[in-house]
Amino acid sequence: MAINEMMSDSVLIIDFGSQVTQLIARRVRESGVYCEVQPFNKVTGESLKVFAPRAIIMSGGPASVLDIDTPRAAEEVFALGVPVLGICYGQQTMVEQLGGEVQTSDHREFGRAMVNVTEACALFDGIWRLGTEEEVWMSHGDRVVRLPDGFRVVGTSEGAPYAAIADEDRRFYAVQFHPEVVHTPNGAALLRNFTHGVAGCRGDWTMAAFREQEIAKVREKVGNGRVICGLSGGVDSSVVAVLLHEAIGDQLTCVFVDTGMMRLGEADDVVGLFRDHYNISLVHRDAGDMFLGKLEGIKDPEQKRKIIGGTFIDVFEEEARNVGGADFLAQGTLYPDVIESVSFRGGPSVTIKSHHNVGGLPERMNLELVEPLRELFKDEVRKLGRELGLPESFVGRHPFPGPGLAIRMPGDITREKLDILRKADAIYLQEIRNAGLYDKIWQAFAVLLPVQTVGVMGDSRTYDSVCALRAVSSTDGMTADFFHYDMEFLGRAANRIINEVRGINRVVYDITSKPPGTIEWE
Repeated sequence: MAINEMMSDSVLIIDFGSQVTQLIARRVRESGVYCEVQPFNKVTGESLKVFAPRAIIMSGGPASVLDIDTPRAAEEVFALGVPVLGICYGQQTMVEQLGGEVQTSDHREFGRAMVNVTEACALFDGIWRLGTEEEVWMSHGDRVVRLPDGFRVVGTSEGAPYAAIADEDRRFYAVQFHPEVVHTPNGAALLRNFTHGVAGCRGDWTMAAFREQEIAKVREKVGNGRVICGLSGGVDSSVVAVLLHEAIGDQLTCVFVDTGMMRLGEADDVVGLFRDHYNISLVHRDAGDMFLGKLEGIKDPEQKRKIIGGTFIDVFEEEARNVGGADFLAQGTLYPDVIESVSFRGGPSVTIKSHHNVGGLPERMNLELVEPLRELFKDEVRKLGRELGLPESFVGRHPFPGPGLAIRMPGDITREKLDILRKADAIYLQEIRNAGLYDKIWQAFAVLLPVQTVGVMGDSRTYDSVCALRAVSSTDGMTADFFHYDMEFLGRAANRIINEVRGINRVVYDITSKPPGTIEWE
């Protein structure tokens, strides 16, 4: 049974390649409505019948409707009889496909802009009043210059005479600005007006409902088969393990692979939780020699990820044979992992980097994947973990990548460097906890740089490594800002690392946001 068959309401988001399409999904889910993102070229009349959305939102995108062979919505979208909201490119293709006109404009709008509310409409109810000027976020070059029959203009801006339009008989709405981004202050409320007010969605999607739906889906998919779960000790795989154990019980075996690139004390924490607290069948495999052997001399981060992904599968397949055979491999893959690794469901977005559990899987893998969190954001996974009763000490943990410290060590990987990084990272996190900052930070970690600098310790010259500290604030990991420590904290943490970790004589702090950087260094 498809997940939307168990939902009272579902919204379909058609992706035209915008880098912020996932933010539309976040805003819709935050209002209690389940939604899925599907690329424009996968949305057909048949798929619309299967998904049966209560409403459709069309995203922005980098293309121009004026070019040949640029993305278009399936004609069935406009014949389905459900409300449709077009955003930016979504507005332009809606207008063009329904008989209006779009042109390239000399007056482009990028960034903050003001929309004049010229007429009332259901999209604005209780939020924007007639005659007011409202702040929005724009990012467009083309603009609508003639409306299709049935539409009226309800908002204008300096660069977009049709900044907001409405055909309320057909319940079609479109805006040139981006309501999904935080820079449009009332954007989330406008989207809620569309999903709840126009489309009549009840907003009753909860983590409790998701839990029951995913348990049902797992039971249907797995049947009597056996599942092994790759357990890293992070939030994602821990939630997957507990969810699967609730769904299929003894058909699940968790495999915790110690790659030799884990944080200090990681193995003891993970084994203790799952063997003692949950009584889940757990295999603890020390495979450090295998991983480090295959990574010897490898410096390219994409190669590292693919080697680690392939080696994980080697170990899982071996352990599957040892437990009498397994049919499925369960992973803690999340929506941001998929977005950054590959175009989600074949869509047009750009690959940023491969995640070991997405882009790094070898084609010859003999196990079918079970990924119950694949369409969740990180904060949603934490909510699910609490729903499942996981201890807050695990649910609230900062994200830790599957490849472990390998991607926090640019350059080649050695046991000596791993030991140095492990100690520095442990001190850094301890200082964060001592300062009461851990729960205010999305993710924090140390990075060992492939750079050596001259230092003076006592009366002696040193020539040791540089350690970079990283900490970010974020909601979902898709965008992030560097955490604004006070200098006293940074000085204290750096002083401890330099004094207590032999091999480091300089500490720097990374103040790069995402974008343009990623959260991890590799």
